[in-house]
Amino acid sequence: MAGASPAWVSTRSRRERIFATASITCDLTDPYLTTMLRRTLIPLATLACALGTSILAAQATPITAIRADRLIVGDGTTIDRPVVLVQGDRFLAVGPAASTRIPSGARIIDLTGHTLLPGLIDSHTHINSSDSDGGDMAVLRETGAHAAIYGVVNARKTLDAGFTSIRDVGATNGADIALRDLIAKGVVPGPRIFAAGPSLGITGGHADVNGWSPLVSIPGTGLIVDGVEGMRKAVRQNVKYGSDHIKITATGGILSVGDAVDHAQYSEEELRAAVDEAARLGRKVAMHAHGAEGIVTAVRAGAASIEHGSLIDDTGIAIMKEKGTYLVPTLIILDEIARDGEKKGVPASSIAKARAIEGERRVRLRAAWQGGVKFAFGTDATGDIHGRNAEEFVLMQQQLGSTPMDAIRSATSAAADLIGVADQLGTVSSGKLADLIAVEGNPLDDLRRMQRVPFVMKAGEVYKGAATTGGR
Repeated sequence: MAGASPAWVSTRSRRERIFATASITCDLTDPYLTTMLRRTLIPLATLACALGTSILAAQATPITAIRADRLIVGDGTTIDRPVVLVQGDRFLAVGPAASTRIPSGARIIDLTGHTLLPGLIDSHTHINSSDSDGGDMAVLRETGAHAAIYGVVNARKTLDAGFTSIRDVGATNGADIALRDLIAKGVVPGPRIFAAGPSLGITGGHADVNGWSPLVSIPGTGLIVDGVEGMRKAVRQNVKYGSDHIKITATGGILSVGDAVDHAQYSEEELRAAVDEAARLGRKVAMHAHGAEGIVTAVRAGAASIEHGSLIDDTGIAIMKEKGTYLVPTLIILDEIARDGEKKGVPASSIAKARAIEGERRVRLRAAWQGGVKFAFGTDATGDIHGRNAEEFVLMQQQLGSTPMDAIRSATSAAADLIGVADQLGTVSSGKLADLIAVEGNPLDDLRRMQRVPFVMKAGEVYKGAATTGGR
């Protein structure tokens, strides 16, 4: 009927008439009746106001409808000719255009010729880093202010590349935690950050700065911790200052001086103490491990993920499958150290380490992938890799033998599962946070398409692209 009031207005008017009638026909001097009215009508009035407010809020929040050629959901499935409805920071509805109605007045983003995907997740980054030597010179020549500025620049590059979330696995001076919080507040643009704070490493190990005079006191590139009680305290300290998870360097590394890649560094007892303490405080533990022995020790101790996993053997493959531990392969950085290390200013000793394990690393990581170990996407982004994260997809296909769909799933639902946020991220599903990207054409035909991302939405806000057709 023309001019009719909305249903919520009519309902509220009826309640007002009821209240008015009650006040006229009832004897409000009756104490019993007055008490009953107060107990019954006031809660009803409160409920009516709350319902009216929530309905008004829902009506006031605009809906955005995104159309494209296809949607890669993130769980291994696709939808042709999809419609994705977004309201606020959440996906409202997702489905084929034929069965998903676009509400009147919705803002429409037409991405015909494109494929939609969930916002991507890089499970191994160093967002505040711009070095090529693992940070040794940075701790000597730079301050936390440098890391903060690098982080702002790298965060924008990462978001523009379609990575709406990252798991950062090691920074000093609280730079990653500060950046996480300022991005969340909207002060600077960037991906959603799950931050580790400083990684934990042994004296003289991968997180330490080695080879200098003992007369010179040099801080590590992480927190230098030894012994069971030291591990427990370090975990507590990191959590105190805001760490979302804990990062431990369980073996030697490529960019550290004076240690061997294949040598274990922490004992299983020390690692287990850290894992137990982290679990008590609701945190998972990521462990850097290249060597076979160190991988097995880390998994036995309860690592949620093995970072790099370069020399994993059959025993390591078996125990990772048994425990459900994720492997984060970081192919791009190790390839580039071996190939382009001199140009990038990587120390000669680190280039030699990378080249020495290059062939075996590819064989063993492929064996782990083909053997059924769970993988999550991760690049170890530092230096100029920030913003080029998606190059890892092609390397996964070439070196591991992954299918395009499985490579994409490693950066969506698998990565979300590893981090512990699968209920909020990782797939384009109703109720989840509206992180959405688009690439031209079909990346299942050519994973290089993942390196060109013209549209990025994070939590319902468009940060890049968006050709709109206005209301419908």
